[in-house]
Amino acid sequence: MLTRRKALALGAGLLATPYVTRARAQSPYRIAQILYRGQTEVEAGFSDYLAQRGVPVDLIEFNANLDPSRVPDIVKEVKALKPDLVYSWGTPNTIATFGRYDDVDPDKNITELPGVFTMVSAPVASGLVPTRESSGRNITGTSHVVPAEPQLRAMQTYKPFERLGVLYTSNEPNSLAIVANVKELGDEMGFTVVERTFPLGADGKPDGTAAKRLVEELAGEGAQWLYYLPDTFLSRQMADVTPTATALGVPGFSAAEAMQGDALVSLISRYYSVGQLTGYKAEQILVDGIAPAAIPIETLKRFALVINMKMARELALYPPLAMLNYANILRDE
Repeated sequence: MLTRRKALALGAGLLATPYVTRARAQSPYRIAQILYRGQTEVEAGFSDYLAQRGVPVDLIEFNANLDPSRVPDIVKEVKALKPDLVYSWGTPNTIATFGRYDDVDPDKNITELPGVFTMVSAPVASGLVPTRESSGRNITGTSHVVPAEPQLRAMQTYKPFERLGVLYTSNEPNSLAIVANVKELGDEMGFTVVERTFPLGADGKPDGTAAKRLVEELAGEGAQWLYYLPDTFLSRQMADVTPTATALGVPGFSAAEAMQGDALVSLISRYYSVGQLTGYKAEQILVDGIAPAAIPIETLKRFALVINMKMARELALYPPLAMLNYANILRDE
């Protein structure tokens, strides 16, 4: 069985030679991938891991195209397909696919097939699993978000603050869970959270046209940083959020790789490495025959601190010299 040390070594690019497994003598394992916005670096890391490990797979792609309401129909197709493993990307997709741990409907959710999820920010707080130690059912997976406390401390190290601005989507379970956690940490660390949510239309979908106004309101209430959560809808509004915040002199801190170009500072898990860790869990299920409930839900142990020097110059907020000793520098394109 692959050890945790070897799995992390692969994430660092140190394990390059595939080993021979019983999978080599079999036809490819069929993995149905329920994606949220098509192929990402996560899927590249996932497939590369399995290829390097000599695990033959046939990846069957389904794409929700940014609309989780499409997932129930995809689930019906996947159930009829009966793959060896079901892979889901992101919290909305994963909850629609497997259900919350205390609210599973065998007619609507996949229960009979093993599953592995990825890019779920808050698997416990969102209700997907009861604990990270075990899902208690036929799924396991990975989370990509660095815990909030080290992110907040990185912000304080770069530029101390007393008021933290947060803009998020009220119907994204991950965002609700993270904001609640940040408020608790604010009580402990001595800062106040100033928050705004995107307005929802009659169809329940958020309205991105309000982004500029909401950022202005957060700045007007004294926000000294904007904390960019791994909020899927927010990530698609950065063309309005970033220039508005920059013009107002409010730096951004990103919790997701997708928004590192829009933030002054980011503390992130690399998507490719998250995909590799997810591939390791798929290997445990398919090759080693381990029940998903016996495989813990994990986050990478090593993160990347990224400083956007272009943004630093625009804001005239340069990093502490000590931080440059361990940060990755994002320079001008």
